[in-house]
Amino acid sequence: MPQPETDPIAALGEVDPKKVGKEEFVALLEAASEIAGSGTPVDLSALRPEQFARLISRASDAQIEAVMERPELRERILDEVFRRMGEHYKAEKASSIEAVVRWRIGTEDDLLRYECVLAGGQCTVSKEPQHEPRVTITTPPADFLKLASGNASAPMLFMTGKLKVAGDLGFAAGLTKLFQIPKA
Repeated sequence: MPQPETDPIAALGEVDPKKVGKEEFVALLEAASEIAGSGTPVDLSALRPEQFARLISRASDAQIEAVMERPELRERILDEVFRRMGEHYKAEKASSIEAVVRWRIGTEDDLLRYECVLAGGQCTVSKEPQHEPRVTITTPPADFLKLASGNASAPMLFMTGKLKVAGDLGFAAGLTKLFQIPKA
């Protein structure tokens, strides 16, 4: 496949993972991530949520796993997903909800933590846990990406042991209804 001559962020929105190999897929995401982390002005929001959902839906498990195996790339992608959570929070459905959701993405040896404070109709995300969580959700990075992009079902991930919940299970079961999950 010829290398795109546009910037890698824009190219991500156009790539079809089924038409590139695992290494090419990782290289494209790495190039976009490096630009995003370089201090060069770049608008990661140029990759619309629907494009991200399509990218994940068309990528093979091996491609997603290969991307998530790169610690810096994994963190940048997850940081961007969590940064956007506030934008996708359905304030009209959640105006009376007061809760803290702690996310643990990865394994005990290699874990990224995020905290979502749901209060006053807003979702505020931090990487530094500061509050007592109502629920803590633990999942591997690739499964989280599938969940966040509408390409996996939380109940199915839970039933197969790929998503673990500690705390208020009932609240966790309705959590996805509080967010506008992008469609591919």
